Amino acid sequence: MARIGGYARRFWQGSHDHRGTEKNPGRVVTLIEMQHALCTGMAYRLHEAVLSETFRHLDDREKNGYARETECFSFDNGNSVSGLVYIATEDNFAYMGEASPEQLAEIIATSRGRSGSNSEYLFQLASALRRFNVDEPHVFDLETRVRTLLEH
Repeated sequence: MARIGGYARRFWQGSHDHRGTEKNPGRVVTLIEMQHALCTGMAYRLHEAVLSETFRHLDDREKNGYARETECFSFDNGNSVSGLVYIATEDNFAYMGEASPEQLAEIIATSRGRSGSNSEYLFQLASALRRFNVDEPHVFDLETRVRTLLEH
């Protein structure tokens, strides 16, 4: 697992393509600068032979407002390395910003795009975070709220 200091994962980015539509954009995560925060996730070391194809795929998937940024990744063994991460900042066209947990849950529960439902995206993210023992209150709270909405 890798960690990036000074960032928190938030559902503040709109998805007009993969998890929503132009008329009904979904919400997906981006990293928001936040003092003292620590964002934990997976980091991959790619072989030179697959870089071009990998970035072609990722650049297409993340085309809805994300940009590649270089950040310092730290690891449990004390090592650190510069790596690339996709971040959607406030100045991109699909950035939707902060909303109440109730509003986010309603959007996520009702949005769907070419890659599937927005709730599926949330549930898969929450499941992956639990699998790696990552505590992510923002994600887990939304998961509970969306499940409640979908059950009624």
